[in-house]
Amino acid sequence: MQGAQAGRVMMIVIVAGCLFNILSFGLRTGFGLFLDPLSDANGWGREVFSLASAVQNLLWGLGVPFAAAAADRWGTARVLGFGASLYGAGIALMPLATEPWMLHATMGVMVGFGLSCASFSIVLAALGRAVPAEKRTWAFGLGTAAGSMGQFLIAPIEQLLLGLFGWSSALIIIGAMCLLMLPLAWFLRGRPENVAGQQSMGQALREAGSHGSYWYLVAGFFVCGFHVAFILTHLPPYLKDVGVPASIAGWSLALVGLFNIVGSYTAGVLGGRLSKKWLLSLIYLGRAIVITIFVLTPPSSASVLIFAAAMGLLWLSTVPLTSGLVAVMFGPRYMATLFGIVFLSHQVGAFFGVWLGGRIYDATGSYDMVWWLGVALGLFAALIHLPIAERSVRLAPAR
Repeated sequence: MQGAQAGRVMMIVIVAGCLFNILSFGLRTGFGLFLDPLSDANGWGREVFSLASAVQNLLWGLGVPFAAAAADRWGTARVLGFGASLYGAGIALMPLATEPWMLHATMGVMVGFGLSCASFSIVLAALGRAVPAEKRTWAFGLGTAAGSMGQFLIAPIEQLLLGLFGWSSALIIIGAMCLLMLPLAWFLRGRPENVAGQQSMGQALREAGSHGSYWYLVAGFFVCGFHVAFILTHLPPYLKDVGVPASIAGWSLALVGLFNIVGSYTAGVLGGRLSKKWLLSLIYLGRAIVITIFVLTPPSSASVLIFAAAMGLLWLSTVPLTSGLVAVMFGPRYMATLFGIVFLSHQVGAFFGVWLGGRIYDATGSYDMVWWLGVALGLFAALIHLPIAERSVRLAPAR
């Protein structure tokens, strides 16, 4: 009877976490659809919006380790609820931005810090506490796939809102939708239990910092952030430049989300059976190959949709494997904090992916240089995961 009740609690946490990720990840994936209309309305080049998005990604990453530490200490629900509120307020205030600094403050600072507190990395840590150790990678894959379901479901809705109400009203509606995350945060309440003789957070951080495999993960996740942020933000305007119909932009982002459901869940399942580091190397190699084919193929609606589907399979399938390796090496006690630091690297990569996309485009009138940089980084990430020692680190004794 007690086992059945524990199973029900576990499923409630998993469902709430998946729904939270659908909203948290899905609502921001359509920001690229607003790049041109918002920039045109204010007479800006693409770099202004790109820098705001880059600041958002960087502050998201910078805030996650602190938000994760707060969740580990004071509970997940408070942090997630605060993040969802700040996230929604930042989006709703974007239409009032008539100067670049105002867009940087709302879309960049407010949404960035809001996302750090409403991050899927904190949700994944809550899922990791709710399931047995042998099911953690599966739960991480399921939670990541849910975020992609949000991209598939919400990106077309945002494009529809943009067409029906205009960009400013659409952003206000999207900001209000963030409030749906508040009741879900309550079901994810809780924090890791303190066990006698267990490490302190300082000991855990020192242990991770002295472990080479941890830094390989940090370096590899930088590349993931570069790819994801550049494509999310700059694929819609790139498609406009090469003459692909505007309707394809929203559907391409949705298709990435749809196929990433398959990719993330499959990575979570395979990560429980096969080597996680080898799977990560293959994913990054696959990204380099897919981007190369896309850049060399004449642009068309069909080529874009094929590219979106292929990238979707490789999109966030890195997350359950990377978070799984953190859990394998260091255990679940400080996973939110340790994975938060890895995620910071992801967001630094996202900063450069978004900002360089706008900067190089405004300077050259083309995205070609950034696409080829993405290929080179994919090959680098495929190699950097190979030396990782995929085993548990001996826990340092508590003093």
